[in-house]
Amino acid sequence: MMLAHDTHHGSGGLGPVVILVVVAAVYVVAAERCRREPRGWNSWRTVSFLVGIGLLVLAVVPALSPYPDGDFRGHMHQHLLLGMYAPLALVLGAPMTLVLRSVSSSTGRAIGRVLRSRPVHVIANPVVALALNLGGLALLYFTPLYEATTHNTALHLLVHAHFFLAGYLFAWVVAGPDPAPHRPSVPTRLWILGAAILGHAVLSQLMYAGLLVQIPVPADQRQGAGELMYYGGDIAELLLALALLLTWRPARRREETPAGRR
Repeated sequence: MMLAHDTHHGSGGLGPVVILVVVAAVYVVAAERCRREPRGWNSWRTVSFLVGIGLLVLAVVPALSPYPDGDFRGHMHQHLLLGMYAPLALVLGAPMTLVLRSVSSSTGRAIGRVLRSRPVHVIANPVVALALNLGGLALLYFTPLYEATTHNTALHLLVHAHFFLAGYLFAWVVAGPDPAPHRPSVPTRLWILGAAILGHAVLSQLMYAGLLVQIPVPADQRQGAGELMYYGGDIAELLLALALLLTWRPARRREETPAGRR
């Protein structure tokens, strides 16, 4: 698989696209089965999941990139798709809920045990998810890691896998409709999301200014990537906040009056 980067590593052909198409087809078949059940299935979830698959296709097919081959802005464009936009769209498709409704009860219980396990409890903490996101970005751009990925295909793919998985984890624990262990309150998650917005803003401004970063690319590409990270990241996180608010059902305080007491 060839990904937009400072130095490309050759193409794996249509393999990634075929895999994504198969995943989309499996989801659609399962969603159609659930739709025919009494509980039904929300068509918007299917649309959202397919949008997420489409965004992943845009990310993994270099010919679809709006930037020239080897342009660092293309790398950042891909990062936004892999790490923010595609994960959010996929999460809103509620794939885990679809799986739980499609498998046998014994398999569902096994999945439930995994979701309740201690490691998942730790990883599914929004603060941990935020640290994996911001920490990964800082490690990539403020150490020699980025340059190393341009010469090592395995490391290159591992970094992009981290982008996607960390982004999916953060979107899931903040606003995902799928079950997650011990989610904090909505106001708390909004504060964490605010911290994410601030963190991305700081990292993007440092990148634009060329301070502390270790990215051996032309200044105009670095600055353009910083702008993409700043504005594109803001939009993605605002969409995540909107998704969270749309699912918020604040409990109404019951006002007790002497006459209303029994």
